[in-house]
Amino acid sequence: MHRFSEEERQQVLSTVNDPYFADLRVYVGSEYTIYRIMRQEGLLNHRGRSRPPREPREPPVLEATGSHQVLAWDITLLPGPVKGQFYYLYMVLDVWSRRIVGVEVHERECGELAKYFFDRVCRDEGIGSGSATILHADNGAPMRSYTLAAKLAELGIEMSFSRPRVSNYNAYAGSLFRTLKYHQSYPHRRFPDLLSVRVWADSFVEWYNAEHRHSGIKYVTPNQRHYGEADAICSIRQQTYEQARLRHPRRWARPTRDWSQPQIVQVNHPRPQQAVAA
Repeated sequence: MHRFSEEERQQVLSTVNDPYFADLRVYVGSEYTIYRIMRQEGLLNHRGRSRPPREPREPPVLEATGSHQVLAWDITLLPGPVKGQFYYLYMVLDVWSRRIVGVEVHERECGELAKYFFDRVCRDEGIGSGSATILHADNGAPMRSYTLAAKLAELGIEMSFSRPRVSNYNAYAGSLFRTLKYHQSYPHRRFPDLLSVRVWADSFVEWYNAEHRHSGIKYVTPNQRHYGEADAICSIRQQTYEQARLRHPRRWARPTRDWSQPQIVQVNHPRPQQAVAA
């Protein structure tokens, strides 16, 4: 047995705690063994002014089964008239319906502007203290500001933050910004002024909510899902596919596509474990 006896463990502890042995050439065990024993005995406390390392916190796990239950928001940069100048696009969407429920463009980002932004969004959408709404965001300064936190507490909205330095930190907002910046109307160079950015942002929201058929909600528009029209549309599509399969069954090697609307939208849920073949 290579394990240290209790007597040997006590010798290690006595040696490391005695200043007399600090510079003497006395071998009582390997460096790894000494540190392991010290760690077990609680002798490796954090030293210095820096914060001690923390265990990574679990990602927030959220579910939405209807509108206004989980909102996601973020701020992205839009190029201004000269190099190095940017406008800040504040945008929040409903995770369940993918509908953009608020957008504003400003010349700076701060918690004060975010406070007024959400005050208007909640007023327009009828979100109040009884709505049990959760707002998910990353760890940016405006998102973490005390000014915004106080306003959201007043509105009865719970705050949720993703883990820092995680690639899919706020996937729904990130995906929306990608669609925004790859849209055909997005300028190839720069926006000339603040007014032009605001006009363009309003037109994009109108297109996205009313015309864009979103793949995550079975190719219906966010407005159709939000206002309860999506189920009827997808039911017709399901019947159309079933009839096509009955007419030409040999063309279908698999069942027809499932056009039913997703009833639950999840944020940061772990993927199901893959079955491992024996």
